[in-house]
Amino acid sequence: MSGPPDLLSSTPRPKMTGAPGVDPRRMPVLVVDDVPLIRSVVRSVLDQIGVRDVHEAPDGSAALTMLNEHAYGLVISDLHMFPMSGFELLRRVRDDRRLRETLFVIMTTKEHAHAFTAVRRAGVNACLVKPFMPADLRRILAEVWSA
Repeated sequence: MSGPPDLLSSTPRPKMTGAPGVDPRRMPVLVVDDVPLIRSVVRSVLDQIGVRDVHEAPDGSAALTMLNEHAYGLVISDLHMFPMSGFELLRRVRDDRRLRETLFVIMTTKEHAHAFTAVRRAGVNACLVKPFMPADLRRILAEVWSA
């Protein structure tokens, strides 16, 4: 189900490329959500568009550890998780000079979509309201990767 355009659109930002000189579409994707079913749905959509190198983390803390051990072209993260939220993960990624160019998509429910204003200010590339249709995620990915 598609939501209002302002809740599903990417935020215009300077081109971010993941690692310098590397096409982020050819790099691994990190999916971060405390709900295994959501991670599975995102992985399935990525598989449909030919992205096979997908890693998963159950929360922001585990994701940050993975980001410090491996280069990712894109992080797709839930907003609300424990012990580290997607918002805190985004802030730490943007504050780390080695990670700050990593493309980042935040997902959350319609009830928490008001937080998109803060994550946009913190440097997110795109926001997505859950539940979403696979076409919504595919569109967001196309926008983020072509920016």
